[in-house]
Amino acid sequence: MANRIRELRKQIGLNQNALAERIGTTSQQVSHLETGRRRLTQAWMERLAAGLDCEPAALFGPADELPPTRPLPPGNPTMRTASIERRTKETQIRVAVNIDGAGEFMVKTGIGFLDHMLEQLSRHSLINLDIEAKGDLHIDYHHTTEDTGIVIGKAVKKALGDLSGITRYGSALIPMDETLSRVSLDISGRPYLIWRVDFSRPKLGEMDTELFKEWFQAFSQAAEITLHVDNLYGQNNHHIVESCYKGLARALRQAVQIDSRKTDAVPSTKGVLSGSL
Repeated sequence: MANRIRELRKQIGLNQNALAERIGTTSQQVSHLETGRRRLTQAWMERLAAGLDCEPAALFGPADELPPTRPLPPGNPTMRTASIERRTKETQIRVAVNIDGAGEFMVKTGIGFLDHMLEQLSRHSLINLDIEAKGDLHIDYHHTTEDTGIVIGKAVKKALGDLSGITRYGSALIPMDETLSRVSLDISGRPYLIWRVDFSRPKLGEMDTELFKEWFQAFSQAAEITLHVDNLYGQNNHHIVESCYKGLARALRQAVQIDSRKTDAVPSTKGVLSGSL
């Protein structure tokens, strides 16, 4: 059955880029959804309906029977989305995030293990992540790993806006077989990383284990988050780093949630979160 995404989008005056920004994805993904090259799952239908101000059922049917669009209900905040593109002589990276997503992801960095970790970050934080990175992998994985952390961090910061209503703090203890890791964070506007994680091997697959700290450092700086990552114990290096990414995901999921009692207030006695307590 043909879908109405294109017609609904034009009815409310949006181009593909504008719709992509609303739902936290890329214009290419919107094009694939409109043409049927990407399957319309229930999660995609809900995201598109929110972006097009309509009911999910309105996405299907004859184009000449378009229903009127519906306004968002009172108190329903706009989805927190952002897209960032960064180009240097070393890397070209494009990231789209939807803080209020369903943990859907499309990740292509050219580094298999990093892709696996970023997929975990998306799935367990429920933040939708679309990431496409091209870097100088013929040299090593350093620039692509670090710059991916920078761009994801910047996109999260942009999507969160002025931080009104957020819970701000998050913490998670993540067990993974013999491993236990703890991640605590504060979306404070004051970037800082404490990294207490040791590895017994220099590489996981083709990836240098020292690069994981570089990723977390880049992310915390760009997102302006105070971030503490502690591996309490563990032996398997894969389990150790994966528990750290899953811990970050679960802590972020807590911290970005809207506090229903203070939806319009920045969680700081100073009224701002930027280099303040």
